Amino acid sequence: MDEINHTEYPLLERIPQPAYLRQLPLEQLPEVCRELRQDIIRELSDNPGHFSSSLGVVELTVALHYVYNTPYDRIVWDVGHQAYGHKILTGRREAFRTNRHLGGLKPFPSPEESEYDAFTAGHASNSISAALGMALAAKAKHETDRHVVAVIGDGAMSGGLAFEGLNNAANTPNDVLIILNDNNMSIDRSVGGMKNLLHQLQTNPTYNRLRYKASRQLLSWGWLSEERKRSILRFNNSLKSLINRQQNVFEGMDVRYFGPTDGHDVIELVKTLRIIKNMQGPKLLHIHTIKGKGFEPAEKGGALWHAPGKFNPETGEIIRSDEKGLPPKFQDVFGHTLLELAQQNERIVGVTPAMPTGCSMNIMMEAMPDRAYDVGIAEGHAVTFSAGMAKDGLQPFCNIYSSFAQRAYDNLIHDVCISRLNVVLCLDRAGLVGEDGPTHHGAFDLAYLRPIPNLTIASPMDEHELRHLMYTAQLPDRGPFVIRYPRGRGSCPEWRCPMKEIPIGRGRKLKDGKDVALLTIGPIGVLGAEAIRQAEAAHPGLTVAHYDMRFLKPLDERLLTEVATHYRRIVTLEDGVRTGGMGSAVLEWLSDHGMAVPVMRLGLPDQFVEHGPCKDLYRLCGIDVEHIKKSLL
Repeated sequence: MDEINHTEYPLLERIPQPAYLRQLPLEQLPEVCRELRQDIIRELSDNPGHFSSSLGVVELTVALHYVYNTPYDRIVWDVGHQAYGHKILTGRREAFRTNRHLGGLKPFPSPEESEYDAFTAGHASNSISAALGMALAAKAKHETDRHVVAVIGDGAMSGGLAFEGLNNAANTPNDVLIILNDNNMSIDRSVGGMKNLLHQLQTNPTYNRLRYKASRQLLSWGWLSEERKRSILRFNNSLKSLINRQQNVFEGMDVRYFGPTDGHDVIELVKTLRIIKNMQGPKLLHIHTIKGKGFEPAEKGGALWHAPGKFNPETGEIIRSDEKGLPPKFQDVFGHTLLELAQQNERIVGVTPAMPTGCSMNIMMEAMPDRAYDVGIAEGHAVTFSAGMAKDGLQPFCNIYSSFAQRAYDNLIHDVCISRLNVVLCLDRAGLVGEDGPTHHGAFDLAYLRPIPNLTIASPMDEHELRHLMYTAQLPDRGPFVIRYPRGRGSCPEWRCPMKEIPIGRGRKLKDGKDVALLTIGPIGVLGAEAIRQAEAAHPGLTVAHYDMRFLKPLDERLLTEVATHYRRIVTLEDGVRTGGMGSAVLEWLSDHGMAVPVMRLGLPDQFVEHGPCKDLYRLCGIDVEHIKKSLL
């Protein structure tokens, strides 16, 4: 990318830190917003990232840093998809070209990167809880002038953690401001009752001003104690609900509600924030925004422009590479296979928490809208919802990104596995996912799932195996069944094949050998096969056996007995953490059966893996072809 042209953005160039933004007159802020929006468009056209979310909060970002004394005042971004403007305004404009690159700026807000990033972001719905904790910490330290703001989107508001935080905020003395960014979107369109409520809420600004003045007057007269204030607030909310013929869930919880207001009027936002900044008690400002604001293709393009890749900033044309002849994405094989199975098995239903396009369940949703459910950003609910359907005879396929499934761990144990219900949990984005970094890598699933009783855990090496495992999982009385597969493409361009049952807990020998045995699970086995080829070519006489374990649980004991009996050395390879994963399971089995065979385990290290292209991350973690080859030798 070319060097930044400072003359193109004269105001933005004068804002190396938010303190400089606060020196500008209010009337110049619309121009700052215009420059910031254009800077984001230009940067992301060549260096892809989360695009439309950041465009939608440009005015809010500018207003927040203008009104609040950041970084002393805390801004807690939920998810973090929308924080690119925040990064540019907080001293990272010159470095922004390295965003999501290996060793460059992190993909989401991180306190490790900047003091302006108040809290780790990446997963949805945590902002209110974190902000409340910060507000109470400030109070405990007598930092009475510190303000804390949580910025949460309407999609993230459907998450259970958001309501837990909101409930606690309503019943704990604090002055947190929650800004609800309402754009009727999460990644795909937001769903559920919260979406409907947000689009019906109307609150008169004049009423809010009169109410504020009246409360201040009553306080000054000493007539308004905290208990009286709560009683009056509840009565007032009931009266307003009666007059408006609608219920405001926030004020019903004793959280002051302001809005809805135009989230793209930066001057009005500044005025509103200044009015409510020093109000006591928890407050919620509801703003309406347009995802992709200021770039017409993104405004109209919905989920396509959430993270579009490279594009032409002048025409809006997305630049696509030639995909002819390439293998399909695992997610697309899942989507088409699920529909195929559902057409054969009327018990099958699909469930996804807010990612129908990302996981390709939209394929079934379009063909069978009455048999596929988007439950919003609510992973725990998605699993228990699936369990309820399974309890009464349906066969749910619940598709969740691996790192997000961490939030449904108790639901899986308590609501699915104890009762051995027939739920198929399909974990997309398992293993390393690349530029989204440590909050999104599916690094831990093999390790945290392995101890759970009644659970079958499998990972396909290629698209054919994915189809076979999906077919196997939906056969009667298979119980809880996990299928994990990675982001991106597989290795079989001709992926359609007749589906067949795979015996539970049965691996397969892919290649014979006499010197060393390589045991792999999942698509990383393709790299293992290439490493074997290179190792044998470089060292004539060396022969390496290759076994695809397929199942982490139950382990193929017959296969392990064969390996321990015939080979002097074993190498295990997985794209999850070494600690507690497939290699650990093999070591435990050998030890339990009194077999002393040297084992080298290859997998992810005991640390959070940074962001960057997968090929670079595989090399850093020692699971690329070259490292595998050296381990075999």
